[in-house]
Amino acid sequence: MRQKRIVKRRDFLAIIGRILIWSLLIALLVVVVYPLLWMVGNGFKSNAELFGNPFALPGEWRWSNYVDAWNQGVSSYLTTSVLVTVSSTITTVFISAWAAYGLTRVKIPFSGTWTAIILGGLMLAPPVALVPLVRMFQALGLYDSFWALIILYTAFRIPFTTFLIRSYMIDLPAEIDEAAEVDGASRWTTFWTVILPMCKPIIISTIILHVLFSWNEYIFAMVFTTGTGVQTLPIGLTSLMSRFGTDFPLVFAGMVIAALPVIFVFLLCQRYFIKGITDGIGK
Repeated sequence: MRQKRIVKRRDFLAIIGRILIWSLLIALLVVVVYPLLWMVGNGFKSNAELFGNPFALPGEWRWSNYVDAWNQGVSSYLTTSVLVTVSSTITTVFISAWAAYGLTRVKIPFSGTWTAIILGGLMLAPPVALVPLVRMFQALGLYDSFWALIILYTAFRIPFTTFLIRSYMIDLPAEIDEAAEVDGASRWTTFWTVILPMCKPIIISTIILHVLFSWNEYIFAMVFTTGTGVQTLPIGLTSLMSRFGTDFPLVFAGMVIAALPVIFVFLLCQRYFIKGITDGIGK
């Protein structure tokens, strides 16, 4: 009888635990999803509807708001953001993966010192370096150009990306490199055809993290770009708000268009993202 009571008590506590977990998950879902749905819905309203009842559904679904936002600059800002994000992502991940391979798989003098120098870049705050960087890029003729953002996004993200990939590579068996060397593979061949494919989860994770960073980055994009032809989405949406400040549905429509590519990329790669982060940081 006593044992049955203990079992019933455990079952009761397990049910209560599941209810609390599900309640927490539902609350988090509402907190995360509702603002997105609210933003999407307000993108279809008129100004009068938005200020009259911002939490109601649109009385009329105005798709023209999204068309107008696209035609009034969002298309140009989106193109710039895609160009800068893709270019900086490729260069950052490739350089970081190659650096992580050198730090973990190759015997080089003072490897610990090099690791400390690279990871020390994590402590450098971008705002501190703004003034000298502006002067340097102006002297090099790179100010107000795509190259300025590509170089900055790459340079400031290499330490963090190298840290993640290095953490993943550390526990890869050394026998893999030895077997590749016996087969006559060079360092480059081993890195490109053996090690890099094995690091697929952490590579995808770093890609997603860099895309999120460069897509939403504001300080560098604001300081180092002044022309409308090289402005990214965060700066472009700000200027859209200032030029059409009373047309908030137009601004909401632009924000929805800006968020869709990142959401799509994350949903497409979330399985690898979770695995790469847990394996990389956990090692």
